Amino acid sequence: MTAVDSRPAGVLPAGPRQRPFGARARAFVALTKPRIIELLLMSTVPVMFLAAEGVPDLWLVLATCVGGYLSAGGAAAFNMYIDRDIDALMDRTAQRPLVTGMVSPRECLVFATALAVVSTVWFWTLVNPLSAMLALGALLFYVLVYTMWLKRRTSQNIVWGGLAGCMPVLVGWSAVTNSVSWAAVILFLVMFFWTPPHYWPLSMRVQEDYQRVGVPMLPVVAGNRAVARQIVWYSWAMVGASLLLWPLGYTGWFYPAVAAVLGAFWLKEAYALQARARAGITGPKLKEMRLFHWSITYVSLLFTAVAVDPFLR
Repeated sequence: MTAVDSRPAGVLPAGPRQRPFGARARAFVALTKPRIIELLLMSTVPVMFLAAEGVPDLWLVLATCVGGYLSAGGAAAFNMYIDRDIDALMDRTAQRPLVTGMVSPRECLVFATALAVVSTVWFWTLVNPLSAMLALGALLFYVLVYTMWLKRRTSQNIVWGGLAGCMPVLVGWSAVTNSVSWAAVILFLVMFFWTPPHYWPLSMRVQEDYQRVGVPMLPVVAGNRAVARQIVWYSWAMVGASLLLWPLGYTGWFYPAVAAVLGAFWLKEAYALQARARAGITGPKLKEMRLFHWSITYVSLLFTAVAVDPFLR
């Protein structure tokens, strides 16, 4: 299945290997979804500072970031390979490299496999085997469980698929300590509860895309009111989990203070979205993207506080 071609009749598209080198290179980078990986690394590096109770070995940080990028990039490329049929029909994914023909499906599959293998070997040799297994487990879960099974079968796809996005927290902690502690589990839960209220506002905005291709995202099957209600539930769970580090003795006063303020702003936005959804507001006036954009700011500032707190104790 391919996207609609707007070229004049008789004009054939250039094959992938006929494209300019720079454009091809950018297309392969796009396969790794670098903007999403930025968020994953944002939850990896600060955890390494918390695990080290200060500045971790900077070479270890670099090795973990490179390995994390390769692993998450491989998962993203597999995702684009598997979803190329629906990507061609959705407005927000119509410019992805496989849809435009900049990269062929075979090239994408080889590229994704290479990233998966290289990232696992990288982690195993330059970080430690535990981090390698956690990163590989996240990749396999995202590809096999989320992309190939859950995404097109259940409205709770984002909830359980988000488990893969929580794994960088465990990878970061294990890279420093070669173990997994309750602090890492708590931050894992923060990311788990963060993922649905982060992504559901975006899926509310583009629900027509998902409806067109038959992907049962929650806004498609349940409507905005039900989605907003679940966003509030997950928001409370996320804020509650974020405050557990302090009473369990993993942080000083700085982190919980920041977490409380950020959580209050988050809940304000979540309840405002729920109020608009209950009033039957749709379209631009629903302002669902306010929470989506705030969610990125929230997780960035929260994990910055995780990194800063050890220096203020």
